[in-house]
Amino acid sequence: MFINRISPAMKKNITCLFLPVAAAILLSGCNKEIKSVEQWTTFEIELTAGNDFPNPYSDVDVWALFVSSKGDTLVRPAFWDGGKSWKIRFAPPDTGSLWQWTTFSVPEDKGLSKKRGSLRSVKYQGSNPLLRNGLLKMSPGKRNVVHHNGKPFLVTGDTPWSIPFRATTDQVLIYAADRMKKGFNAALLMSVQPDMYAEGPDLRDTPQGFARGFDDLHEGHLNKLRVDYFQYLDSLMQILVGHGIVPVYQPVFHGFGWKGKTVLGPTADPDEYARYCKYLVARYGSMPAFWLVSGDANGLDPCVKPGGEMIEKWDCYHQPTGIHYNPADDYMPSWANGDSSRCFHHNRSHQDEPWLDFQWSQTGHDGKHLYHKVERMYDNKPVKANLNGEPTYEGMGNGKAGLGWWQGEEAWNQLMHGGTMGVVYGAACLWQWKVTPDEQGWDAWTDAPMSWREALEQEGSKYVGLVSKAFDGFDFADMERRWDLTEDNKPLLAKEGVFYISYLNNGGSVKIRNVPAGMPFIWFNPETGETAAGGITTTEASFSAPDNKPWVLIIGERVFK
Repeated sequence: MFINRISPAMKKNITCLFLPVAAAILLSGCNKEIKSVEQWTTFEIELTAGNDFPNPYSDVDVWALFVSSKGDTLVRPAFWDGGKSWKIRFAPPDTGSLWQWTTFSVPEDKGLSKKRGSLRSVKYQGSNPLLRNGLLKMSPGKRNVVHHNGKPFLVTGDTPWSIPFRATTDQVLIYAADRMKKGFNAALLMSVQPDMYAEGPDLRDTPQGFARGFDDLHEGHLNKLRVDYFQYLDSLMQILVGHGIVPVYQPVFHGFGWKGKTVLGPTADPDEYARYCKYLVARYGSMPAFWLVSGDANGLDPCVKPGGEMIEKWDCYHQPTGIHYNPADDYMPSWANGDSSRCFHHNRSHQDEPWLDFQWSQTGHDGKHLYHKVERMYDNKPVKANLNGEPTYEGMGNGKAGLGWWQGEEAWNQLMHGGTMGVVYGAACLWQWKVTPDEQGWDAWTDAPMSWREALEQEGSKYVGLVSKAFDGFDFADMERRWDLTEDNKPLLAKEGVFYISYLNNGGSVKIRNVPAGMPFIWFNPETGETAAGGITTTEASFSAPDNKPWVLIIGERVFK
């Protein structure tokens, strides 16, 4: 049952206002034609305010209560869309229900309050896997992400951070088609350009140029929202979702920004930051999404908790919310200026908070295979899903680090060491969306001589994308790190009795205890995506790879389409 997490006071207010209205609608039989809306697709309500407000973005709160004929209750916030226009986006989570909705506003406005209507939810008829399987949520054991129909979702993410403020629709179409074909299903994004002191023309696809999401961000505030920016962002996000790629929304980045300048995130006003988080939930929360309330920092900035709590309050679908950390916690880097709190957080800030679903580490960009962070995060309690959100980007260090198969080896080993939520890839010059190879303004360690279009084709992306294809169709939800089930402590993830997967970097053999006899197994080539002959498990449960090259052993039945 879907019940939005709302405050008792709000619930009382809504109940008092809504129930008489709902009763009247139901008794009247609703003579108007009722619109049919496919499950998990977005139904949009447009409202026109009766009054003028000095700053509609910050001065008015608007929301709608949705009640189904099955007894489910959902609340969706509205967002200001320019002039006197507010919009509410709702995705029905079921089929065969009559949904009644009523709107509310504070302050009360005749055009925004007490508007009502209805819709009927019907079966989704399309082919988009994100909509066919439903929005995302955490698995029962909190180790992974699943769709609402229970199908597991292994994050296979890319880091085109600057798409929202640098890319055009034509460019994102090229990007999304490439990543979908390779197997990527998530994209990490700075929702606005975060550097307060960045300079450049207010233009996309131009050297040094970037679109502005807030006119006062450079002054350290988030009050003057630019509607045209977010209307354009709508089109970019629809392209990603249309290609089966889930946007990962980082509101205002906290660490190293697009230009390496001072970023707003750590110093943002907590109330302004939380309000913006609510706006993102209102505008994009009816589509597949992840919420990343802190990026490339220690997770302890004052606005992180209010942002997470705001998302928890208003995201009625409870899509995953988490933190992505800086690459510290084992040493004192120069940028920390001797402040140990910036480094020694061990990727577990807010671990106890109910709004926090996942923790993403970062191992830095030095071209080193480091697996201890995800191991340590895996053991943190209470359990939160985890992965390495940024290994070395391909082509870092003037195009010399993390090249080719290095990326495949890194992804598989990070996964096996406990990053059970999935894997993430990055490419130098793609993350900042360099218009031309010689575009100026980047620190030397990110200054590979290529454009975003050239970076898109780097070899390593192929290997990381294939990781998702190895898991397709299997029931791996809440798989655990179970090296203890093998002889010689070989890499193994397992959902005992259901699914087992082992990565052998140099081939060889692995013997696994307690595997039920009669389960099918295959060998997956992580360099090509091809499979080699497998068989059926026996009581011996000993498996030898086809040769001494990298291989992945997969044991289990494909149960999902």
